[in-house]
Amino acid sequence: MIVKCLNCKKWNGVSDSDMPTGRFLFDLATTSDGDTAMPNPFPGMDPYLEGPVWTTVHTSLVNEIARQLAPKLRPKYLALPQERIIVTVPDPLETRSKPRIPDVGVYESDAAQLQGGGAVVAAPLVLDALIPEEVPNPYIEIRDVEERRLVTAIEVLSPTNKRGPGVEEYRRKRQELLSSEVHYLEVDLLRVGERFPLAGPLPSVPYFVFLSRANRRPRVEVWPIPLEQPLPAVPVPLLPGDSDVPLDLQQALQTIYDWYSYDRVADHSGEPAVRLAPEQQAWADERLRAAGMRS
Repeated sequence: MIVKCLNCKKWNGVSDSDMPTGRFLFDLATTSDGDTAMPNPFPGMDPYLEGPVWTTVHTSLVNEIARQLAPKLRPKYLALPQERIIVTVPDPLETRSKPRIPDVGVYESDAAQLQGGGAVVAAPLVLDALIPEEVPNPYIEIRDVEERRLVTAIEVLSPTNKRGPGVEEYRRKRQELLSSEVHYLEVDLLRVGERFPLAGPLPSVPYFVFLSRANRRPRVEVWPIPLEQPLPAVPVPLLPGDSDVPLDLQQALQTIYDWYSYDRVADHSGEPAVRLAPEQQAWADERLRAAGMRS
């Protein structure tokens, strides 16, 4: 795995000029007659966002968090969206690769005689190779204006941070921050993969926010988030003598959900990419029916 930290000009291996924009996503999410999409049918996190659409959700959510915080931090601090590129194999939940069976007609017509007299037979199964690609990992730095020093790091986790080849690299990055004088806020809205390492057990809920204040380590503040509840408003710590500023995660999620029509971008027709427990799936189905997204 290769990690590149730079001012990126590519989005998941695509140049900026070809990058999907909010306008593109809006067009994708509208019907042919121009009807716009519905609000988030869930009171908190939409479990259908964990999967093929997460890359764009991740990027838009990080940018919205920075936009929400920026006016609250003026004039002493800056909220700066940043991005590092991890070169790794794509996450299976994001690619949703499926086997492809060759067409029978092609199978028969492609048969040929080998030099030794045997027949060449088309492969009965065709799969996609897991080829390493550039995966964007956006995050937020809060820096003071006067010295440009890093005060608080805010991470919204991606699949590469929680599972697969990228886990070890992210562990090192997190440990560097926890060993520094920087506050660290981790937002985990993914149900599958490794959690923040803690001495005690965590509640059995799908989502968490973790806050490690530089002046209180090793203590970690934890917000467990059940599927049925809104995302919390959490404090963002600053330098000594300055009060925390609030970060309303539900407001940030709802803003991007409405703006980019994620109820249309994400596939809500069946089960989510990460399956829910039967009772949770029944609850989700009922929410989708009540919102008019299921018959």
